Amino acid sequence: MIFTAQIKVMPLKNLLDPQGKAVMGGLVNLGLTGVNDVRIGKYIELTIEAENETIAKEKAEEAAKKLLANAVMEMYEIQIGQ
Repeated sequence: MIFTAQIKVMPLKNLLDPQGKAVMGGLVNLGLTGVNDVRIGKYIELTIEAENETIAKEKAEEAAKKLLANAVMEMYEIQIGQ
């Protein structure tokens, strides 16, 4: 079966996000109000061939742990669909 793994990678909450701060400054300069914080992350989509959803999620977990996210600075969330 073919599955789609959607992986969202974001900086850890307690770490500074320089890209987010730069965007926040730009929003302030544009006069946009009401935005309290900006965090910039990555969205990655994998197409995985696997016997079932559990195996597809295991493959996505392995990819995220080994390559897609830096565990020291980032967290990730995985959703599997068909």
